[in-house]
Amino acid sequence: MEKPFEIVILSGKGGTGKTSITASFAALAENAVFADCDVDAADLHLLLSPVIVHQEKFASGAKAEIDNEKCTACGLCLELCRFNAIEAEDEIYTIDEYACEGCGLCVEACPYAAITIEKYENNNIYFSNCRFGPMIYGKLGIAEENSGKLVSQIRQYTKETALKNKSGLIITDGPPGIGCPAISSVTGADIVIAITEPTLSGWHDLQRLMEMIGRFHTPVQVIINKYDLNEDMTNTIENRLKSQNIPVIGKIPYDDAMVYALLESKTIIETEPQSEITHELNNIWKILTSIIYESKKSI
Repeated sequence: MEKPFEIVILSGKGGTGKTSITASFAALAENAVFADCDVDAADLHLLLSPVIVHQEKFASGAKAEIDNEKCTACGLCLELCRFNAIEAEDEIYTIDEYACEGCGLCVEACPYAAITIEKYENNNIYFSNCRFGPMIYGKLGIAEENSGKLVSQIRQYTKETALKNKSGLIITDGPPGIGCPAISSVTGADIVIAITEPTLSGWHDLQRLMEMIGRFHTPVQVIINKYDLNEDMTNTIENRLKSQNIPVIGKIPYDDAMVYALLESKTIIETEPQSEITHELNNIWKILTSIIYESKKSI
């Protein structure tokens, strides 16, 4: 089977409506697999209500562990740890897992080989089924790093699931911003949909996002959400994008109905099928399906 086409939805910052739009695309798609790669604050599952069928741990790093049977409470590790990750009480030494960086200095310094470095599996990947199809998402543990590696693993599992289910489409809800997890979401994607708002800060965030995406030469389209809250700024953003040959494929109006749909843990496609927002989302989806069709035809 041919490689599934992957759409990644990103935004320059949080709160632009990225996840609500992603969920709406899920409601419109046919035979698709979905992924939530916003592992620091996954929330697509709140709208798609998936049923978890399997979950697994993911090790994003390593932490030190002290064997108290070997430890003589000499205090050398406590003295050397620059992260203040070692605690001592009544000559019992322990590791603060949230402070430990897994650097390994304490392991090298301990004269009694009482400290080891172990993989720290504090992250989770969930394999599930929602009402629109298979969904895979992850959650980064408290104070954990390496979210980019977790995103890569989620995307790999999503591709494997799509191939297994003979699904030709993957819709990925990416993280906001331009950090490591966003970069990991873009790598190898077929197209990025960037969501922005008609504000000056929204434009600046979008510019930074475009610069990051451009480094991967990934095609990008823009959706302006809540465009009617500041139509002058909407026009400014459109004109600036036009000068950069970046198309705006949709402008979604503000409507309280979107908020009420969220409160019901549903998409506006389901709650307000005749609304102006639903009409615009349908038009955007037709554009995307045309892009997907032309892309597959050219292979």
